[in-house]
Amino acid sequence: MMKRFQGIGWLGSLCAVMLAGVIGLKWLQEGEDAAYFPGKPKSLVTTLKGDARTSRAFTWYSEAGSYAEEKLQIVEGTDAGKLGGSDTLTYRAGSSIVSIGSGGQNMAHQVEITDLKPGTTYVYRVGSGLAEGWSEAAMFTTEQLTAEGFTFINVADSQGETEADFELWGRTLDQAFAAFPDARFIVHNGDLTENPENEASWDYFFSKASKWLPSIPLMPVTGNHDEVNGEAGRYTSHFNLPNNGAVNSLPGTSYSFDYGDAHFTIMNTESNIASQTEWLRKDLQSTDKLWKIVAIHRPVYGGNSYSKIQEWAEVFDEFRVDLVLQGHNHEYSRSYPVHGGKVAASGEGTVYVTINTAGQKFNEKKKDRFYHAVHFQNGKQMFAGVTINGSTLIYQAYDVEGKLLDEFELEQFI
Repeated sequence: MMKRFQGIGWLGSLCAVMLAGVIGLKWLQEGEDAAYFPGKPKSLVTTLKGDARTSRAFTWYSEAGSYAEEKLQIVEGTDAGKLGGSDTLTYRAGSSIVSIGSGGQNMAHQVEITDLKPGTTYVYRVGSGLAEGWSEAAMFTTEQLTAEGFTFINVADSQGETEADFELWGRTLDQAFAAFPDARFIVHNGDLTENPENEASWDYFFSKASKWLPSIPLMPVTGNHDEVNGEAGRYTSHFNLPNNGAVNSLPGTSYSFDYGDAHFTIMNTESNIASQTEWLRKDLQSTDKLWKIVAIHRPVYGGNSYSKIQEWAEVFDEFRVDLVLQGHNHEYSRSYPVHGGKVAASGEGTVYVTINTAGQKFNEKKKDRFYHAVHFQNGKQMFAGVTINGSTLIYQAYDVEGKLLDEFELEQFI
């Protein structure tokens, strides 16, 4: 199998017609954030945990001690008025207490549903069951039974502390879904907040993206501001993620999942590097998907390189990983295809991309390196849409104002 790589230039015009797919899924009610009161769910987010065709996972928070039991109600279709009726299925949440400092506590609630129908839209809500204890209703659609073309959004480093910081993150996602309304999920390359122990930052992170995260799965990568001093409990408590990661890794910090013709491997650059290397090899060896995509935080090739994970690049070479999504450097960097530590011939290497930041922090542009095809600092939040349609992958990077800044295409020849 060979790949053909075609760079289209960082100021090139948009040339790919975006795929038709599921309608962009949003909150059924948009606008200002709903008022929060004790017992009302907050920080609601959905993730992919099992088979994307038949399952979906959910996490939300509430104030500790507000109510003894939280639940999820779901019904097939788009009519939120049917929730609570005879067709409603109810799932009890698994709950745990989360200390949020200064003696405060929240409750984290998680549900995974595993018996859904492929290619089907559902409406759901979560909460205590009291009239004022439900979330707003939200919709999602499961993956089709047979693999079809799809788009996902890539962002990184929403990292912030204040409400104003996360307004930038929310605006970035809004623009991303304006550009890619059919996107099926989001891959976030790490550093979601500045300080994972600051629960107010998590409140802002979720509330400013509340039009999207209850409906569109968010698949996070662990960054150095998510795992600190070997601890990542607050970060992982906010997401219900696959439990198929490396031995001895913190649960939820390494995992993999499939969607369509692609296999996604999520790595944690902050700890347990050696065990992850062996897991990575087994994970890539076990997939028969046409496309192999890896997401990490600290980059292998991206402005500068993280020496502790250079052995991962050898595994990427061995199993012909197509694309590595990176964060951390807060600048834009895209490599030529790289194999064996050198620029490779077209179709013979892995492309490494760092998508700048979705937040408030920008770093100075680092020195250009041998592997750089595109490298710049534009001082604006950025996002990318990655479209996979059979043997073609198209990557398109935009700034928050909707300007296309980079685009490239990969093709598979079987």
